[in-house]
Amino acid sequence: MATQMTTGLIHDIFSGEPNLTTTERAVSVAIGLGMAAAAAQPRPNKFLSLAALVVGVGLALRGATGHCAMKAAAQRL
Repeated sequence: MATQMTTGLIHDIFSGEPNLTTTERAVSVAIGLGMAAAAAQPRPNKFLSLAALVVGVGLALRGATGHCAMKAAAQRL
């Protein structure tokens, strides 16, 4: 069951129907790019910079595709 759920979420991330409004998409892209840019600055804690970069790219991807896997999963419940 866990494998099926994981496979479904991976499929949702890249090929799901758009489920975000235009405002949600714009905010995700803006915040994601801002976080990614902030993560590119030299910092003493490299792991924190990496985490900010990963989250920023994820948000930007969410906004660019218009699909949020977490929102889709919550709507299924």
